[in-house]
Amino acid sequence: MNKKNIAVIGSGFAGLSAAALLAKQGFNVTIYEKNDQPGGRARIWKKDGFHFDMGPSWYWMPDIFEDYFALFDKKVSDYYDLKRLDPGYRIYFGKDDILDIPVGMNELEAVFEEHEKGSAIKLRKFLKQAKYKYEVGMGEYVFRPSLSITEFIDPRLIRESFRIQMLTSMSKHVRSNFKNPKLIKLLEFPVLFLGATPQNTPAMYSMMNYADLALGTWYPMNGMNEIVKAMVAVAEEQGVNIKLNTEVNHIRIENRIATGIETNNGFYSADLIISNADYQHTDQKLLDKPYRSYSEKYWNSRILSPSSLLFYIGINKKVESIEHHNLFFDEDFELHANEIYTDAQWPTKPLFYVSCTSKTDPTVAPIGGENLFFLMPIAPGLEDGDEVREYYYNLMMDRFEHIIRQNIRDSVVVKRSYALADFSTDYHSFKGNAYGLANTLSQTAFFKPKMRSKKIKNLFFTGQLTVPGPGIPPSLISGQVVAAEVGNYFR
Repeated sequence: MNKKNIAVIGSGFAGLSAAALLAKQGFNVTIYEKNDQPGGRARIWKKDGFHFDMGPSWYWMPDIFEDYFALFDKKVSDYYDLKRLDPGYRIYFGKDDILDIPVGMNELEAVFEEHEKGSAIKLRKFLKQAKYKYEVGMGEYVFRPSLSITEFIDPRLIRESFRIQMLTSMSKHVRSNFKNPKLIKLLEFPVLFLGATPQNTPAMYSMMNYADLALGTWYPMNGMNEIVKAMVAVAEEQGVNIKLNTEVNHIRIENRIATGIETNNGFYSADLIISNADYQHTDQKLLDKPYRSYSEKYWNSRILSPSSLLFYIGINKKVESIEHHNLFFDEDFELHANEIYTDAQWPTKPLFYVSCTSKTDPTVAPIGGENLFFLMPIAPGLEDGDEVREYYYNLMMDRFEHIIRQNIRDSVVVKRSYALADFSTDYHSFKGNAYGLANTLSQTAFFKPKMRSKKIKNLFFTGQLTVPGPGIPPSLISGQVVAAEVGNYFR
């Protein structure tokens, strides 16, 4: 029997994951990537000796990466050197108001106790619950394709849903345990990028606090793109072919069967197609109207996660008083969250994040220089342009320089901005979003866009706009889940 040909659109983490696993099963798999390098948002940009990760910068849930490579009898250490950061990150609440997040649990409890008497014991209980949610959520829920609610009609799973607090808000859960505003901000910050305010995010996502505070924050030496290189190596070892600079413009359909893809480099036939491209773009742009699973109205009603305004900054001197990861929470958390999720607008007084990977990794900047990555979360769908970008560049720099007591702008030798228009152009990202759909209760599990097309028998989807959701670990899992579904389709 001839091997079936599978076309994967896009080489993000989910696409690479699915492709490698399907090739391992014996399929002929080809990835079609529109950009000049694989990895989706985890691409790299190099200039004048500076090396920038363009997208993801946080390495959490190391067990998910180990589990993925173990599927191929490999280990993370076979591909890159992983270092645990200590402190994991630093939070600035003001000019002389700093909170470092230590690695040791005893040290972390001491930090909590210092800010709120009696909170160390509460933290132990909180993280014990979070660990349970993590084990159930990442061990069971995320590996379900969520094609139907019937997958979850199981008395044990229903009981678990209550135990992991699917129906309680993150805000209520955190505030029932802690009163200190700084500790609350620390515990709520991981959900800021999940696409909703803590008030509208299920308390199930306190599992992120376990991932953060217990499992730790890590860094692959030479940058996050080392994960992409490792996954490409695994995929190619399985026989996957990756075609770069090949943009898919149309999916050809005959009798509800996808027969292939039309690209800028010609037509390629396929027995099955998996789209790791933006789901909305595939559904609304690559398919003719009769074959779309969802309407334009449906997509416009979705709650999206934030986009980001990014700056890649190279400077010719060292920066004092910062760590590898730095959160600037010196302004109103709730105001910024509302201006992202409720009253969408460019923020008044935004929170922002600065990564300085050269604090850990000397290879990413010239000797004597620093590599800085600024990120400001913003609402998707806003009007974007050079003038507004420059305004927020100066706003962030004003506060950054004030808080760290050091002039930065005069030492900038490399500068590049990246925001909504770039996400749309480079990734066909719906409304320029950076992280997919918001993880609200109404957009969790079987409420997300389906992994399998409703109209086309052999078209599947994977990545951050379908299950299980945004982030590198969920995307790795999304690829595993769709690979299993495709394998079942051909049986």
